[in-house]
Amino acid sequence: MTAMKPYNKPLPNIDYDIKPFWDAVKQHEFKLFRCKQCGSWYWPVACCRNHENEPFYGNMEWTKASGKGQVFAFNIHYVAFDPNFADDIPYVYALIELEEGPIIGSNVIGCDVAEVKIGMPVEVVYEDITEEYTLPKFRPVG
Repeated sequence: MTAMKPYNKPLPNIDYDIKPFWDAVKQHEFKLFRCKQCGSWYWPVACCRNHENEPFYGNMEWTKASGKGQVFAFNIHYVAFDPNFADDIPYVYALIELEEGPIIGSNVIGCDVAEVKIGMPVEVVYEDITEEYTLPKFRPVG
């Protein structure tokens, strides 16, 4: 096993409601919250807005999703406001509209920042940053 490079950037703030998402990401699986009654997908955790809900998210469950989508909006960072991000400059932070409907924020990697476009198809990739944490990022499809 190779030693991991020290990770000095902020770590995800994981609470009880979102822990199943991060547990799945650690296993390199992409899951979203889904209504068992009507099939609507949600990110982040939410009650279904299409009908009455059961108490304590009883009609909702974490379900494996495609991990595919398209760039909905993005910005390119050329300045590191935190010195721990200086080695990443320039980088793309994007809102990804997932095939299932929800929008999630992440980085687009695996291409030159100038290649990122609105509507560009992307898919999830996993970056193991520590023994405990993995980040979902997105790369262009193809």
